[in-house]
Amino acid sequence: MDVLFILSILSITSLSLSQECPPQLLENIDFPGTDIKFEYSPDVQHCQHLCTHHPSCLFFTFVRADWTVDDRHFYCYLKKTPSGEPNVQTPLLGVTSGYSLKPCNPEPMPCLLNVYQNVDFLGADYRTLFTNSYQECQRVCTEDRFCRFFTFVNKDFANVKIRYKCHLKFSWPIPRTLNVNRKPGVVSGFSHSVQLSQPSDIACSEKLFPNTDFEGSAFESQPAGTPEQCLALCSANPRCTYFSFQSNSLTCQLKNNPNQVVMKSQEGVTSGIATHFCQQDANWVKTALEGVDFQGSDIRFELMDNVETCEKTCSIDQNCQFYTYVNENFSDSSFWRRCYLKRVTTMPAPPKVTKLDNVVSGFTKRNCI
Repeated sequence: MDVLFILSILSITSLSLSQECPPQLLENIDFPGTDIKFEYSPDVQHCQHLCTHHPSCLFFTFVRADWTVDDRHFYCYLKKTPSGEPNVQTPLLGVTSGYSLKPCNPEPMPCLLNVYQNVDFLGADYRTLFTNSYQECQRVCTEDRFCRFFTFVNKDFANVKIRYKCHLKFSWPIPRTLNVNRKPGVVSGFSHSVQLSQPSDIACSEKLFPNTDFEGSAFESQPAGTPEQCLALCSANPRCTYFSFQSNSLTCQLKNNPNQVVMKSQEGVTSGIATHFCQQDANWVKTALEGVDFQGSDIRFELMDNVETCEKTCSIDQNCQFYTYVNENFSDSSFWRRCYLKRVTTMPAPPKVTKLDNVVSGFTKRNCI
């Protein structure tokens, strides 16, 4: 183990020891301005977890259901400042503010036990069925490996035809590299601790088809560095039956056709079929990608002498999912030796949260077992 790596471990340890767990939630207090973005949350605890999972969020303000000024209920404003503290705190009815739990060594995936009466998690449906209660709907969601959250329509809903309907919903459970480009002088890769599939005693029988395109339009395209990453993305998505990876554009095309697969020869394209109920081979995450930049999603950067130290630092930092290292072949010497540690949100996150009478929403209990 080299000296620089030991020093990087000590710096991470001293940083975590120097930061105490943030103070309690502040009801009816606003942290105005300094927004990174807003997302939807059903309650302030979920909003705090979103801030914790976001790469750069340090504190937040959540707009509660009892907010009366406008219709921005369930807005979770993620925020940061260079100092790490809000510039100002002001009294404001209907909001609650607080801090990221990053210094508290949080669990990689939070247990979200609350259910929400008269709240709809709008969108992200991939499967529907009828159940006798929201509890049964939640049990189905927990047993379905793709389900992250649900909305159940109860017996008093206005439209009688969809009463007792259980909507199972999806959000990405594995890290996604949101912007991937070819760039000389950089090297990118993944934390060796990253979890890309659910554990299983059965090894997947994986097969890639080089220089082969599986015909059909993609329902979604995701940036990816390798065909193996594309396979992991396809296997994590309930709609994906197979994929085609474009090596020129570093694009993973997710496709859905359960009836047929039509193959054609195409140079620079690698295709494959989603795996099911098995342990994927994750050795590919140990391969550093020369000349590939995982742009954005930065937690921070540190100066290091080589990419091996950068990878090790990412792998021991529980917040880091992937990294990009800038070496001395990069055009601008002011960026040399920078190790960018990165992450994206992988916790269950509804695309929209709204008020709706006679529905119940909640999350999978799989993370609580």
